[in-house]
Amino acid sequence: AIQNGHQAAFMAPTEILAEQHAQSLSRLFSPLGIHVTLLTGSMTAAQKRAAKSAITSGAAQLIIGTHALFTRELQFHDLALVVCDEQHRFGVAQRAALSAKGQTPHLLVMSATPIPRTLALMIYGDLDVSILNELPPGRQKIDTFAVPSSYHERIYAFLRKLVAEGRQAYIVCPLIEESDALEARSAEKVYDELSKGVLKSVRCALLHGRLKPAEKEAIMADFVAGATQVLVSTTVIEVGVNVPNATLMVIENAERFGLAQLHQLRGRIKRGYEAGTCILLYAYPLSNIAKERLNIMKQTEDGFYIAEKDLELRGGGEILGTRQSGF
Repeated sequence: AIQNGHQAAFMAPTEILAEQHAQSLSRLFSPLGIHVTLLTGSMTAAQKRAAKSAITSGAAQLIIGTHALFTRELQFHDLALVVCDEQHRFGVAQRAALSAKGQTPHLLVMSATPIPRTLALMIYGDLDVSILNELPPGRQKIDTFAVPSSYHERIYAFLRKLVAEGRQAYIVCPLIEESDALEARSAEKVYDELSKGVLKSVRCALLHGRLKPAEKEAIMADFVAGATQVLVSTTVIEVGVNVPNATLMVIENAERFGLAQLHQLRGRIKRGYEAGTCILLYAYPLSNIAKERLNIMKQTEDGFYIAEKDLELRGGGEILGTRQSGF
């Protein structure tokens, strides 16, 4: 697309992921003389002005960004290709808004766990499908266990053992802070309990979406470098976080997460050449659908099978409307 004088846009759902893509694509494309531009919401006003001006004039050939790419005031010079990474994280209207920026650009959507609506679009012929179903060579399997929250002490003992061996771990919670409305573990409370209690001797950090972008980056950089051993987080780490040394994923209140989310979170520990362990902690009472989801996660690591089961459980949504699941 770029060699033929057009522009290409590459959209990612989080700033952490957009920045990672910008770094790796710049390394690939800059030696070819292709101008790569990053546009995200947290850039300064001056940085945004410079990026937007390069996009409108056509000087920017490959534009990487977050939701900032489909804001109404942003004009592309000649957009011919849109790549939407982790497309299950975007809404129907959001994907359509970016495509509307060009004269019907080509669209490539990517996901490890197609959402029910995407499967429905494939069935009705709106998408051509490419399937990549092999793991990179040397990747190990992940053991997945679903256990009640009474297992906390045993899990923390296992976590301390792994950390002593030089490994790292994630603990993911459904909420940032305690809520009166929801009976669920919050990242702030779990971090507070662990860093002052059973994991006092371990270097822990807390990550969630309300932190400033610079704080998030610093916390992630420490975890990537191995300076932090345990990262207590919300689902902000669901996509695009690549730490091969992390081999344990503990998900608190796993019954509150959807299949796609659980599969993506588990994928964070499938990055290196060591076998990983994913522990799904659940609280009673468990609904039948939650029980079914946890069973599917224990049985398989196949994202296509998980997506198919997700479609069976939740339904395919509306083909002509914006609802992404449901019968």
